[in-house]
Amino acid sequence: MDIWKLSRTRCDDIQKVANRTELRKDYKLYSQIDGSSGSVMDNIAEGFERNGNKEFIQFLSISKASCGETRSQLYRVFDRGFITMEEFIELKEQTLVLSKMIGGFLNYLKKSDFKGSKYIAE
Repeated sequence: MDIWKLSRTRCDDIQKVANRTELRKDYKLYSQIDGSSGSVMDNIAEGFERNGNKEFIQFLSISKASCGETRSQLYRVFDRGFITMEEFIELKEQTLVLSKMIGGFLNYLKKSDFKGSKYIAE
């Protein structure tokens, strides 16, 4: 899924920032942004594996919220001087694009008549 692939890339981008800056020394903030960016991709994967749209929608909603949490934490990373304004803007915009993609997929699933593979009679 494209949204999972993109969320994986965003998670990796956060890790790269931590590895090349002093963010890795701010353990609490690093742990929070690492956790929230990982939560985006993890909840997409977990919801998909549930094989039902209701559960998938629930997990996508959590994933979208984690995307917002990551974006908020990026402000803190910037405010504490770990990244430049340009890096902040790029990362923030990328998380915004991902959030919109997740939201679009959520809307699609909510309107879909397909309930998921676990509801198909064999």
